Amino acid sequence: MDLLLELFSEEIPARMQERAADDLKKLVTDAMVARGITYASAGVFATPRRLTLVVETVLERAPDLKEERKGPRADAPEKALDGFLRSTGLTLDQLELRDDKKGQTYFAVIDKPGRSAAEVIAEILPEIILNFPWPKSMRWGAGELRWVRPLRSILCLLEHEDDAEVVDFEVAGFRSGDVTFGHRFHAPDPIKVTGFDQYRSKLSRAYVTLDTEDRAESIWSDAVNQAFALGLEVVEDVRLLNEIAGLVEHPVVYLGHIDREFLELPPEVLQTSMAEHQKFLSVKEPKSGRIEAYIVVANRETKDNGATIMAGNKKVLNARLSDAKFFWENDLRTPLAEMASQLENVTFHNKLGSQRDRIDRIASLAKYLAPAIGADAELTHQAAELAKGDLSSEMVYEFPELQGIMGRYYAQAAGLDHAVADACAEHYSPLGPSDDVPRAPVSVAVAMADKIDTLTGFWGIDEKPSGSKDPFALRRAALGVIRLILANGVRIGLLDIFRQKKPAEWSDDLLSFFQDRLKVFLRDQRVSHDVIDACLAMPNADDFVLLVARATALQAFLKTEDGENVLQGFKRANNILRAEEAKDGVFYEMPADVKFAEDANEIALFDALSLAQPKIRDLVAAERFSDSMSEMAKLRTPIDAFFDAVQVNTDNQVVRRNRLCLLNQIVETLGQIADFTRLEG
Repeated sequence: MDLLLELFSEEIPARMQERAADDLKKLVTDAMVARGITYASAGVFATPRRLTLVVETVLERAPDLKEERKGPRADAPEKALDGFLRSTGLTLDQLELRDDKKGQTYFAVIDKPGRSAAEVIAEILPEIILNFPWPKSMRWGAGELRWVRPLRSILCLLEHEDDAEVVDFEVAGFRSGDVTFGHRFHAPDPIKVTGFDQYRSKLSRAYVTLDTEDRAESIWSDAVNQAFALGLEVVEDVRLLNEIAGLVEHPVVYLGHIDREFLELPPEVLQTSMAEHQKFLSVKEPKSGRIEAYIVVANRETKDNGATIMAGNKKVLNARLSDAKFFWENDLRTPLAEMASQLENVTFHNKLGSQRDRIDRIASLAKYLAPAIGADAELTHQAAELAKGDLSSEMVYEFPELQGIMGRYYAQAAGLDHAVADACAEHYSPLGPSDDVPRAPVSVAVAMADKIDTLTGFWGIDEKPSGSKDPFALRRAALGVIRLILANGVRIGLLDIFRQKKPAEWSDDLLSFFQDRLKVFLRDQRVSHDVIDACLAMPNADDFVLLVARATALQAFLKTEDGENVLQGFKRANNILRAEEAKDGVFYEMPADVKFAEDANEIALFDALSLAQPKIRDLVAAERFSDSMSEMAKLRTPIDAFFDAVQVNTDNQVVRRNRLCLLNQIVETLGQIADFTRLEG
């Protein structure tokens, strides 16, 4: 037995469809299972005018249940017993009296016969529909129902092998039934169905493609074919394609050409204007990359093959592009430096000054960072001075998503160095964990300075992230700095940067924040938290290139058999040493002397440590961490042999103290690489 539910309404905004479909599936199936109605699988579909749920292999009837409830003691007050009887709906003679720890106690055994799936579904759906979690909803007419757009009908069927039954219920005047409706223009008449397969096929004949992915695939295929026939190529935009698929039930694709007067506009301007204002896919000339045409997706076929639709769309498009051309030409008359100076009238934050103040801070910091990154200091300073200038341009005011991109075009038009132009576009990156990281030195310096200024600024006014709240995206900014450092091998101590601006305790707190972000980043790279902590405890932990090199080498070593055994040897040595130090009230930090060794295995460990300690020290100093791990691996055998053959806490106190000093030597030798006490066994 399968359930088919359709909630048919006026147009649902495309951005809400996927979430609403998922919510519908979860709410209905969870409520069914909670009442004993299980199922095999469930699927959801969304179009602009309907949310559809199909649940397969639904249990026809919930199983009978027997509930047992403990009541008051036999000698409890009468009121307590009366309350228990009312809550169970039983009489006194229906209760059972049993021996309990505290004496005889009443128990109620209540038989709950299972209900049919139809009865359960009819009970749960009205409540789900009335309380559906739309991000925005409306009430219309005299009813109390709130829906994203006016609800028009409800289809609800249970399909059996031989027939189908309507699950009968009513919500705010809407009675469930077995009727749906096709395309608004091509097939608006009622359609009676008896199950999902028939429902889907009848809708298809009624010009409705139920599956969003099918609509998107149809749009893309038709668009690509039409563009290919003209030697053109559709610009891929998955987000826009999915949004368009949510705007139509019967996609019909048309291709139009951009007028010649607009072809010299930057491609991003054309693409953004058409996508944001009219939901057009852009079509480019493959070799030049110039946007020359566009794809319109209509919701209906017309007798004139879309001529009227395209004429209307082109009229609106030309008006939009005329505005964009006006902005472009006006902006080109204003030097980028003048645009940047206008930002002194734009407040960045009331405690952090204007955007112009912020630019001055970023420019100073970027110039400071430039040598460590290998960037030309003067070009870096110039790029930082100009990078945010396009924020005062007319084009970015109209299309904020083009910030940076337009700065590059304005810098190129002014004949500025390409490194400056690229930094204008790239200094916002990376914006997220999957965003590309800039590689050009000037871009890297300005991008790092931009993000570090944001962090130091908000840290200085005590606007730190708290729990899930991060209104100024400081976690994202810190991750951006980390990715810039690691991807470009930037060798710089973050504390040196922070302490130029703020007190030491403030800087230490910000460094801890960065280190927490680094932990999250490295966990995604499969470096375990204890390895990160072991490396963070070492000197120069604010040099993240050094830190990550150390951590990745240690992680790889600990996955080997030698690594596991060396770690266990360290822990055994450290545990014995610390326990005896605590008992004796002294630290065994003096050099051990081989002349007190009594066992060949003890002597072998002395020899191995004397060879390993300077080698590991030099390799660590040279940042050859993998090689230092190889040297450390050579200690596995002598450490294991020592513990197998030698008793540390011997009765001879001179030998005992010497052996404890030898354990300290093991701890110190291995501790040159990382703080092994922080590693889990």
